[in-house]
Amino acid sequence: MENKFRFAYPLKVRYAETDAQGHVFFGNFYTYFDEALLAYMNATGYGYQDLLADGMDFLYVESNCRHHAPAHFGDVLNVGARVGRIGNSSLVFEFSISREDPEELVATGRIVAVNVDGDTRRPVPVPDSLRRAVYEYQD
Repeated sequence: MENKFRFAYPLKVRYAETDAQGHVFFGNFYTYFDEALLAYMNATGYGYQDLLADGMDFLYVESNCRHHAPAHFGDVLNVGARVGRIGNSSLVFEFSISREDPEELVATGRIVAVNVDGDTRRPVPVPDSLRRAVYEYQD
């Protein structure tokens, strides 16, 4: 896994996540990204539940995934997650998925999330407590 990913979320591919071709169905990579994003936030000390408790939420406004190699039932994958950029009201989360054995890059991607008011769903600034948590965790 690339060095820029301090955080890695391990998961084992379940049979139900594979398709008729025998590898992970492409849409499941977004689920892997989402699971890693939530676990990453917890690791920083400012979790998604903290965001909700502060009256805010995330809306995913953009996502992409580049597939480098297939993953199959039983593979152990490590999903690297990090924040690549924090804007005024947005965050860019970056991901790298590698197979554990043999080590191989499987996919890379990103999710752009906009921080919104929990009631109005309108963009609001990323809270300083989240910024601090990310900067302290990643640096």
